[in-house]
Order: sequence, then C-alpha cells, then structure tokens
Amino acid sequence: MDRKSKVPQRSYPTTLDEQLETLKTDELLLRFNASRERLSSDPHRPIYHYVNPEGNLNDPNGFCFWQGRYPLFYQAYPPEDTRQHWGHAYSDDLVHWKDLPLAIYPDPEDKCFSGTALAEEDRVIICYHGLDEGTMVAVSSDPLLLNWEKLTGKAVVPNIESDDMGQPYRVFDPCIWREDDGYYSLSGGYRDGPIFETCRMTQSLFFSQDLERWVYLGSFVEEDIFTGPGEDGAVPYFWPISDKHILIFASHQRGSQYLLGDYDQVRHRFRPTSHGRFNFGSLRNGGVHAPSAMPDGDGGILVIHNINEGKETVGWNHIMSLARRLTLNADGTLHIEPVSTIEQQRGDHQQIGETTLAANVDFHPPGVEGNAMELNLSIDPEESTEIRLELLRSDDGEEQTTIRFVRGGGLAGKMGDYGFKADALVLDNGRASLSAGLLPRPAEVAPFHLEEGETLDLRIFIDKSVVELFANGRQVMGVRAYPEREDSIGVVIRSVCREATLRSLDAWQMKGIYSS
Repeated sequence: MDRKSKVPQRSYPTTLDEQLETLKTDELLLRFNASRERLSSDPHRPIYHYVNPEGNLNDPNGFCFWQGRYPLFYQAYPPEDTRQHWGHAYSDDLVHWKDLPLAIYPDPEDKCFSGTALAEEDRVIICYHGLDEGTMVAVSSDPLLLNWEKLTGKAVVPNIESDDMGQPYRVFDPCIWREDDGYYSLSGGYRDGPIFETCRMTQSLFFSQDLERWVYLGSFVEEDIFTGPGEDGAVPYFWPISDKHILIFASHQRGSQYLLGDYDQVRHRFRPTSHGRFNFGSLRNGGVHAPSAMPDGDGGILVIHNINEGKETVGWNHIMSLARRLTLNADGTLHIEPVSTIEQQRGDHQQIGETTLAANVDFHPPGVEGNAMELNLSIDPEESTEIRLELLRSDDGEEQTTIRFVRGGGLAGKMGDYGFKADALVLDNGRASLSAGLLPRPAEVAPFHLEEGETLDLRIFIDKSVVELFANGRQVMGVRAYPEREDSIGVVIRSVCREATLRSLDAWQMKGIYSS
C-alpha cells in the first residue's frame, strides 16, 4: 500500500545559517505566510495565542528545548493530503512563534498521531503513534530540526489490540524518557471494558536500550483511585516535578488532567497521591483539549494545550493555549501560572484602585474594555455569596462570557457540621455569541476554595475568541467565545447579595505576536 504523502518533502541544510537562508524561499513557508495574511482579517482569530498558519490543527506534540529554542509540533492537515502530518514551529521565549516546514510525513504509517520528544545532548528523539503501524521513533540533530530519520523504517512496537495474540496492552499515544539503564516509554490506553463506558485508564510501560527493540514491562500506574469509568489515558507525559512526579494526559471522555505522585525507580511503577484537571467539561465544542509537556530545567514543568473550536470556522479551527508553568507549592499542591514572558505583550494600561462593590449593582471599570486584553484583579469577597465578571460584554448584556466565583453554593462554604467545602469557579460561554453556528457547551464548574481572609486573585486573558482564567495560582480554565457584535468588548463586575471590595484591577491591551 502506497502511503507516501502528497505534500512535497525535501532535505534541508544542516547548519543554522544555511537553514535560515533556505527557509526564506521555502515553498511551504511562502504558502504559510500567504495563508496567515489571508486569515488575519478573521475577527475571531487570536493575535497573541499560537494558531497554525493553514487548515485544521489538532494535538500539540513534541514540546521540548533544543539548542536555545523551544520546538513545538502539532498535528497538521495540509490541503493536498489531509491526513495528519506533524506541523512545526519554534519560539525563543514561549510567546512569539515562527512557522517551519512540516516535520513528520506519513509513510509507512497511514497518519501521524500524537507523541513526545526527548532532547538529548546531540539529538532529539520523537516517539509517536503511527496509525495502523504502531509506535514510531524518529531522530533529528540539525539546529532547527528540519530533517528527520525514522528508525528501522517501520514501527518499533507493532500495532496490536490487547486481545490480539494474547498481548496485555494496546499500542497508542506514547511518551518517552531516559534513565541510566536505557529508554522508557508509556503507551496511553484503557483496559477492562469499552472506552466511554466501563473501561479504566491505563499506561503500558516499555523499555529499550537502543530505541529499536522494546520490551513490555507491565502496567505503569498503581492504585489509581482518581480517574473514572470510561476514561482512557491518551497523550501521556511523565516527568519529575520538584520531589514528585507528574503524569499529564487527556481522556477522550473528560479531557486534560494530571496525577501527582511517587515514582519507584527500582520497580518502575508510579503511585498517584493526588489528581487535578485542566478542563471541567467536554473537550469538544470549545473546550481545552490535549496537552504537550516538558521539564523547564528548574524543577517545574511547561505545558501547552490546544483548545478546540466552539464554532465552525473557514480555513482554521483549533488554537494553542498560552504556555503554562507548573510547580509545587510547599503543601505539595500544584501551582499553575502562565509563563512570565507573556507580560512583554502588554500595551496600554488601565489601573483602578480600591473600590467598594455595592451589593447587586453592576460596576463598569472606567476605561477597561477590549477583546485582546489581560486583566489582573484582586477582590475581597467579604460576605458576598458570588463574585461575577462579565467579559466580551455588549452594552445591553445580550452577548457576554461569564466568570463566577460562587461561595459554597450559597452555604457560606459549609454544610451542617460536616465542614463541606463547596466553593466553585464557573466559566460560561452560553451567552457568548448570537451566532447560530455557536456549538453548545454547558458551563464549566471547577472546585476552588478560598481560605478565610484570602483574596480572589484572577488573571484573565482575552484574545478574540478565547478566554483563559488563572485563579490564585492553583486553578486554570479556558473556553472559546465568538462574540458577533462590535460593542461586545465590555467588562462588568458584580457582587451578589452583599458588598465586596475590589482591592485592585490592572488591565492591559495585548499586542499581537504576528507581523501581519
């Protein structure tokens, strides 16, 4: 069967200066530039989030650090051959991204599905799922990772189902890391029943000393009491974080999430001790989708997600989230913030000092409006039952995307004598757009508790058709929004039932990362 891609594939020079010179006239890059220029007039296309230059976008892949740059790969669907290839971009600062030619092309696999990268001193190794073939391994060593060689020319772990040939594992999205004795890889999947129904998430562990011959070592995750029935373990990323380890993955049922725990490096087994999520609803219809993650070199983890479309678009769909940095707090919980370099995109600034938020009265922060902004707010909820923010709001409120901090479901954080904590963050795009093409999505509800005396500290990033929310460094949410009206740029704050205090508000208009 001929599976060779219809997209022309070429070899590139192997020195940086020669590569940069060659790329000036590269046929694919010229096409990408023209496509970016053509699509830039779409009012819903983000200006400071990464969006691929043409066509559809799916999972981010192969996020790593190589020779002073951050390569980012993604599943691309070129128009002349819409099977998944690996698209390619790189950044010097995790904010500004430069397109590169396609990196991985189908053949012998039918499609190039997701996988991870491992940067070594003299090369980068990619381990990914080749549809209908199995786990594929490719290597590159040139400065911009333009030239790739697939080891063995075929799958290094052949594609099988768990009930084929008596094998106890499935071959699907892999990740790779190295220890003193060799290479280890996970294959994300499920066991004990059908996906979306009764199955349970599993990660199958493999070992190799040469990247070509792999041995199955068994099920990797032990005593998982956190993931639910119907979930699988797609796109896994396993890395150390401080004195713990983290397994980041996405289930097709409930989206992107993580397990924190302890790694027994003698037995090569991972026992999770806590769990959290990066989205709180379906990964479809505008939800946060698949992750790609890497160590930051300082004990933390860098992670980026794609965010699905919430409306049918012409010529493009998904986008990438902002890059996020994960670290551990002193109490062992996960700390989540956008990378600090995003602050260089800040432009015009509005600042509002301490202000009383009267009960049940809309507060319109003077001069604060826009559809490409960063908002930093610190609010003392005091005795209010809810703090409500309306973003991308039309003058009459007909269009709005809403963020709500709800105190204990109206129970002041307790239920009887049980001390039940029911605080929540709610992100709702149900009224974001008057468009008939908006894809329906229930509000996202995330657990989030404020301690007594703690202020509600929110960082909100609005970028044309996406809203990302970071709360007190320990919760993150994101959703797509597509306002149609030109006046849907307002911001409103409301304290429900009782007054609260806005301690401070900073708003910046955000500059774009693309030249067009």
